[in-house]
Amino acid sequence: MYPNPQDALPLPSRPSVEQYKKLAKDLVKSCRSGDPAAIGVWASQWIDALAAHQREPDTLRHVPERQARANQVGQFARAKLSGGEGSSSRCVLADAQFVIARAHGFLSWPTFVKHIDALGRASSLVSAFEAAASAIVTGDAITLTRLLREHPELIWARSTREHRAALLHYVAANGVENYRQVTPKNIAAITEILLAAGVEVDAEADVYGGGCTALGLVATSAPPAIAGVQHDVIDVLLEHGACMDRPGIGGNKQPLVRACLANGQPDAAEYLVRRGAPVDLAGAAGVGRIDLVKGFFNGEPNASPATAQLVDGFSLACAYGRADVVAFLLDRGIDVDAQLRDHGEGHTGLHVAAFHGHVDVVSVLLRRGARVDAIDKTWGTPPLVWALTGWSKKANTDAERYYDVVARLVGAGANVTPDLLAWDEARADPKMIAALAGKF
Repeated sequence: MYPNPQDALPLPSRPSVEQYKKLAKDLVKSCRSGDPAAIGVWASQWIDALAAHQREPDTLRHVPERQARANQVGQFARAKLSGGEGSSSRCVLADAQFVIARAHGFLSWPTFVKHIDALGRASSLVSAFEAAASAIVTGDAITLTRLLREHPELIWARSTREHRAALLHYVAANGVENYRQVTPKNIAAITEILLAAGVEVDAEADVYGGGCTALGLVATSAPPAIAGVQHDVIDVLLEHGACMDRPGIGGNKQPLVRACLANGQPDAAEYLVRRGAPVDLAGAAGVGRIDLVKGFFNGEPNASPATAQLVDGFSLACAYGRADVVAFLLDRGIDVDAQLRDHGEGHTGLHVAAFHGHVDVVSVLLRRGARVDAIDKTWGTPPLVWALTGWSKKANTDAERYYDVVARLVGAGANVTPDLLAWDEARADPKMIAALAGKF
């Protein structure tokens, strides 16, 4: 919902039920005005007001972020109040109140009002929980320790928002409201404080399909990895008995290692395997453990795991540049042009390897006869376009390897259409033009 729990807007520093009632009435008026732009104006004004009076620092500070959130709120409001038909017949107050509650991450207007009322009482558990969550994401160990001492019931408290996260989930910077997805450098110590106070290490949050734990969320989270503390938090959680072998703790019912790989956290995946996390064929392929991959074939020349595992393993090996695993799976009968299913439909290993700029994997696939003219079913494009798309996203850090990938694809017969040569980003880079011309 809305469209997911992480998109919750921050509350102003002094939220008022009366102000929100007025906001809902203003939305109804905008809906009934007949002006197609009115709801968008209402949303922009609301987001600008939140930016000026928000409780959390730095949230919505930048104009593009505010505009994006206003567009999101406006689209949601139009769909709810008009049923997506553009009619004003459904512009009722209850729907407007629902829009506001959902935009702040609450399942209903009554739940939202109850939350605001509780925030107005400094002694309430809701106030203590919100203050503790803020202390966690800012690394304020002193405040967190005081709150846990003054409110011992916080160890089992849950957020009143849709995700129903416990305080421990906030150390992951994942799954909870986006504006609190921040990782301070001392987050491992913060995690230790919470666990020492008695919080449940395997408490579950209702995000990404449900059943997510702090370990699963931190292992699949970018902020702690960027901050360089992901392993430290994993270690603390494991030392306190966190479970690694239950599918879904990192989201979407997937095994933990697979969840890390699906969320762009290969380093965490490799670390968890070293720490004893269970791994299937696809996970072993994604982390590049050729020794474990071979074990799934039982040493028998014609033995083969389930097709889905083979295809997923091949896809992950291509995505993470595991050329030796790719070659091994091809030797064991996987079709070099097998149709993959991650992040779309109908693309091949060459599409994936090209997008991620893995020269060694592209070379292996081309040597094995991969089709350079294969068209994926989602975007309707060949591997060359995927390579250029990946390059455009990572040009500042990985440009050199993309030149090589593009040159190899062109050398293998990829069709360089006039629109690719005329693409502004390519025209601005002589090396890419040379690669497209087969001269790199």
